[in-house]
Amino acid sequence: MERVNTCTKSTFWYSPIVMLSPVDALKASGLQVTAQRIAVLRAVSANPHCTADTVMEKAAAELGSISRQAVYDVLSALTEKHLLRRIQPSGASALYEDRVLDNHHHVVCRQCGAVADVDCAVGDTPCLVAADDQHFSIDEAEVIYWGQCPQCQTSPVVATTSEDRPRRRKTDVNS
Repeated sequence: MERVNTCTKSTFWYSPIVMLSPVDALKASGLQVTAQRIAVLRAVSANPHCTADTVMEKAAAELGSISRQAVYDVLSALTEKHLLRRIQPSGASALYEDRVLDNHHHVVCRQCGAVADVDCAVGDTPCLVAADDQHFSIDEAEVIYWGQCPQCQTSPVVATTSEDRPRRRKTDVNS
């Protein structure tokens, strides 16, 4: 099956079986269709790997206004129903995307914070098989690669403090 990257699709959500409109996706997930939920879905689809603040700005532009609490409530409901995916690179705000139900990872630029999708190099779900699962029943794995994006590789280095750059926690070193 050909992969569909919804990050470039502004009105459809990816599933391994079918692509749905925002209204149909909400109905299929059992969620009530509301203007706020549609606006949030559209905002994330048009701005992959965006923060809740970006979602609020874009949804407010579409709706006229929306409260911060409403945005967080909608993001939570859509994430819980797997219509959106929440990722949180160490040292950064939570990011939201609409590319769900496939096995992909992320790469984050240490200098500017840019985030991109990276397809799994091995296959469908190899990350769910740990060398030693410590008797856990593993149902999800999150891989984040860190480095420098092409633009930052070619631009002059700007002096920044360690607080300005996203960093991995020491516990992430062997992840």
